[in-house]
Amino acid sequence: MTASGEHRDGAESPNQLTIEQLAAQSGMSVRNIRSHQARGLLRPPEVRLRVGYYGPEHLAQLRLIRDLQAEGFNLAGIKRLLDDTQSTAERLTRFKESLSEHREPAETLTLAELGRRFRVGGEQAPPVLAKAESLGVLVPADDGRYEVPSPSLLAVAQEVVDRGIPVEALLEVFEELERHCDAVARAFVRLFVTEVWRPFQLANMPGERWPEIDEAIERLRPLATDALLAIFSRRMASQMEAAFGEITQRLSERTRV
Repeated sequence: MTASGEHRDGAESPNQLTIEQLAAQSGMSVRNIRSHQARGLLRPPEVRLRVGYYGPEHLAQLRLIRDLQAEGFNLAGIKRLLDDTQSTAERLTRFKESLSEHREPAETLTLAELGRRFRVGGEQAPPVLAKAESLGVLVPADDGRYEVPSPSLLAVAQEVVDRGIPVEALLEVFEELERHCDAVARAFVRLFVTEVWRPFQLANMPGERWPEIDEAIERLRPLATDALLAIFSRRMASQMEAAFGEITQRLSERTRV
């Protein structure tokens, strides 16, 4: 490495950021960066003419530390993860990123657009909007607009409302579905943790088994969805038969009177 920052083969060093520039790009203070470095969480900078320079790897490390802190890890726990030769911290971060890849692109609508699509206005609008926000169906955005995290769910809601069902009644059903789906999701996650992750962890997380864990995580969502749809379809048919059986019984009793 030459004093100008070039490697001996002539290639420019990737480390071109001062600590102040690194702080600006990472969103961390200079003080926190120095603290992380002192704790061994961040590898030392490349020193040229008594000035430390940082690069993309340092920035990635700081973002990883920030993400792990957001997930509830303390600095001692983060240090253990970063020291892990199996790169568990990076794998956990990639897993989190893979979850967000499956989310729908959000849609943004104005209050007027929502009113037209769901035939809600006047005094009826505030309680309906409050209910939709509490369920996460709508998220307030700037300028009186609303973000729709799941446009496909909103499309289902609009089709149901178009068939004459009040949006208030539909939101009550959505609330009940949230409760039941939370229970189903917990059951599948518990199954994965108990039967896949814990045995892997007890075996000291051997490197050759990481592909098996990655595949299990990747397949968990679609398998859970398929199982839920299959069971729901069967139970929906059963409930419809029971409901129409009661309707038929009542009609026959009325005709006999």
